[in-house]
Amino acid sequence: MGATDPRRSIPSVDRLLERPWCRDLIAAHGQSWITGRLRAVLDEMRAGRRQVPDTDEGFAASVRTEVAHASSPSLRRVVNATGVVLHTNLGRAPLAAEARRAMAAAAGYGNVEFDLRTGERGSRYHHCVELVRELTGAEDAVVVNNNAGAVALALTAFAAGRGVAVSHGELVEIGGGFRIPEVVEAAGARLVTVGTTNRTRRADYRRATERGDVAAILKVHRSNFSMSGFTEEAELAELVELGAAHGVPVIHDLGSGLLVDSAALGLPYEPTPAESIAAGVDLVAFSGDKLLGGAQAGVLAGTAAGVARAKSHPLCRALRSDKVTLAGLEATLSLYRDPERARERIPALRMIGTAGRRLERRADAVLAAVGRRGAGLRRALRAEVVAADSLVGGGAFPDARIPTAAISLGAGERAEEWLARLRAHDPPVIARRRRGRLLLDLRTIAPEEDAVVAAALASLAASVP
Repeated sequence: MGATDPRRSIPSVDRLLERPWCRDLIAAHGQSWITGRLRAVLDEMRAGRRQVPDTDEGFAASVRTEVAHASSPSLRRVVNATGVVLHTNLGRAPLAAEARRAMAAAAGYGNVEFDLRTGERGSRYHHCVELVRELTGAEDAVVVNNNAGAVALALTAFAAGRGVAVSHGELVEIGGGFRIPEVVEAAGARLVTVGTTNRTRRADYRRATERGDVAAILKVHRSNFSMSGFTEEAELAELVELGAAHGVPVIHDLGSGLLVDSAALGLPYEPTPAESIAAGVDLVAFSGDKLLGGAQAGVLAGTAAGVARAKSHPLCRALRSDKVTLAGLEATLSLYRDPERARERIPALRMIGTAGRRLERRADAVLAAVGRRGAGLRRALRAEVVAADSLVGGGAFPDARIPTAAISLGAGERAEEWLARLRAHDPPVIARRRRGRLLLDLRTIAPEEDAVVAAALASLAASVP
């Protein structure tokens, strides 16, 4: 280290701890933690990985930056401008205001396992059940952590150590690389594939059940891909009739959990849990955080005997939902008592059903707001409003394209840089890239976030040379 090396001027930790700005940080975060952050900053300066400031204000700025970064939560709110409504990487369904209030209220003490009428211990499995019964026609239900958990619980309770009949064409892969064969295996059951990839008939299931090595029939809704052409599949009612004749329960992995008519959202047909129950399945499993629009959960609904068997299995406790999730799911389900109100109040349904013309007007207003922040800002971004397509996402309606309006930015070769700058905004704005341009889809941006997007775009434009 030479005589002119700026690292010679680095003060000691003890000296910096006496600075007024450091005492303010200690008051906010505690001395032990701030001391650790100070040491980390000074160590990086001594190692040459961080510039040594010339002034005390410079040291203060470096430490404050380190503290802000280290104290920032890993889970942050973002603005979803991707146009994918149920974006798995961004938390799938945003929650209705009613669900958020209910979850906040449940964060304290609550009667999660306490019977207010008798003053004795109650059961967490009681919550949400009446609403599920009302909305689906099921005799009973149980809420667990997610849909994969619901399916695993059903298979474990009914088929551990025995066979589960599944069509070759329904051996799907769900999010995160998890596959139906692996879920069956994890449940301690043995996969018995029937039929072929494109054609599976009732007779294929019948042959498997007649061999006596099948303890359950699992029908999986292909929600995240479609098949066309020379195809055939057994109807749910056929499988229920077959299962009843051979004493084999039928479990329907429905996945998305839509509780309203998809036609009212302008989408193709999508089966509902109520239809599965009406067909007579023993159990139907569906998600709470996809098309249902609530908190992450899995619902297992069906016959009283089927649900009782699932609830009595030890795995049910390992998969149970917490009080905050139950509160959010209950509040969301309550909105479905009035389907029109549900479409208005549940953000995912509202986003899907919003008319393109309304989105176009909002996009124009956002760009106008950017222009008011400074002459030439909109021009610097080469911004315009364009027609595009939104996606439902969440493994649902894979072929559906929803016409939308998006703000298009002419990023060219700087597209990745611009995407990064938008992600660095507070809160981060997550856009998508298409052929050298960036698209910010208004469908998945909440109206109250328009001002945030305008500020992020203005900041981006100001950084463009």
